Amino acid sequence: MTTETLAEVAIEQNIKQFLLVLSVSLSIATLPQFFSWFRQIPYTLLLVIVGLGLAFVDVRLVNLSPQLILTIFLPPLLFEAAWNMEWTKLKRDLVPITLFAILGVIISVIGVGLALNQTAGVTIGIALLLGACVSATDPVSVIALFRELGVDKRLTILMEGESLFNDGIAVVAFSFVVGFALGTDTLEIQELIARFFTVVGIGIGCGCVVGFGISYLTQRFDLPLVEQSLTLVSAYGTYIITEDLGGSGVIGVVTTGLVLGNFGSRIGMQPSTRLAVTQFWDFLAFFVNSIVFLLIGDQIKFEDLGANLGLIAITLAAMIVTRAIAIYGLGWLSNILVKSEISWSDELILWWGGLRGSVAIALALSVPESIPQRTQIIAVVFGVVLFTLLVQGLTTKPLVTKFKPLGDQAVRQEYLEAVARWVAMNRVLEHLTQVNLRPEIDPEFYRYQKALVEGQLDDVQQDVNKLRNEHPQLREFVVEQLQEELLAIEADTYAELVRGGRLNDKLPPMLEEVFKQMNK
Repeated sequence: MTTETLAEVAIEQNIKQFLLVLSVSLSIATLPQFFSWFRQIPYTLLLVIVGLGLAFVDVRLVNLSPQLILTIFLPPLLFEAAWNMEWTKLKRDLVPITLFAILGVIISVIGVGLALNQTAGVTIGIALLLGACVSATDPVSVIALFRELGVDKRLTILMEGESLFNDGIAVVAFSFVVGFALGTDTLEIQELIARFFTVVGIGIGCGCVVGFGISYLTQRFDLPLVEQSLTLVSAYGTYIITEDLGGSGVIGVVTTGLVLGNFGSRIGMQPSTRLAVTQFWDFLAFFVNSIVFLLIGDQIKFEDLGANLGLIAITLAAMIVTRAIAIYGLGWLSNILVKSEISWSDELILWWGGLRGSVAIALALSVPESIPQRTQIIAVVFGVVLFTLLVQGLTTKPLVTKFKPLGDQAVRQEYLEAVARWVAMNRVLEHLTQVNLRPEIDPEFYRYQKALVEGQLDDVQQDVNKLRNEHPQLREFVVEQLQEELLAIEADTYAELVRGGRLNDKLPPMLEEVFKQMNK
């Protein structure tokens, strides 16, 4: 068999494996529609459980490599989260998020490393390596749960913002510790600080260049499919370019996503295009998460877990304790420095909801094969991830409902849906007025349709009035929504004038002022 034939067979086999994984994932997504009990389990956790079942009967869907996760799966997950992250809200809590993401990772790496070294006798290099692997949070399931329960937006921003940035910091820390474990580098403070700022700086710089470059490029045309494709290229391109330049690809992708989502999408995209791009990335995130979490469960090797239960227990205990120190200690510091006013209940949810997931798995699998303890490291990290996803993930919902008073997000969403129906029905009524001029329309049919729509309008108006009367706090929310709508319309108008050549290519001063108001 020739080399070319072997390559074709390998491609065909990979396609079959991919379709198998996709079929299983989508089948799991439909389970809650047929069995109501499954609705109590977050979708990503359900995928892990099914993957564990497949691993138990030794059915391996695909070989999971670090390159697969880091290069193919990680950029879209990070970009989607950053694209949907509102800078106005992120900016308000940038200090605590930065503290959690940077100092929190350092506390986790050192704490877990010392615990393993002093308690289990693991060499300090391997112990720190394990600490770096489990230092990145991945609260995908928790964020989905927050949205389902209507938890206030601020807690979601705190958890998602921390996760976005600490992924990059954890990858940077991992790269430092790998060299130390191999004996090729030393952990000197000055050198570490210099390398840290270099790696992070390159990531932020590349992300800004790509993000702002595409933002101004999309001003010149209105081609939704091209603009949508550019965001996909920017996510992968930023990651690859930044890594090649010696920076953090994770930080680069996050920066690009923040710039495009909060700046580029407003000055260079029509509202309909922004909506299409957002829907595209929502789909892609669902698609990638479906595959990743199923494969996490499917790659578990129970014999390796059983042989390392002691190390897994020590790592878990150290990770949970250091997480508590980081959240409560840094939360207290943030409250003092900038009066963040993070409540104890918020800190409780942030502490327990700091799950570990795909990034931890990817880092463990990317441990060089020259390290003798590589198999042991992978087993410990898989055990930790499994515990956080199944135990912490499944107990977060009762914890939230018991200790965290839920916000009025659910009420706001209900109100917005009612208003949307009211607007839609009014447009239908307006259209009926236009089609009434057509001679082929039977007047009786027209009157029937008009009466039907008017009746629906009355029902919707009653729902809106009821919500306003029962929830007076909605009035303030309505005012905020109107202000945001007016500013968005103004920004879209200026951007349209730029695209039409009636304003110069540089960002007009009036548009800068609009963005300042929107970011207050």
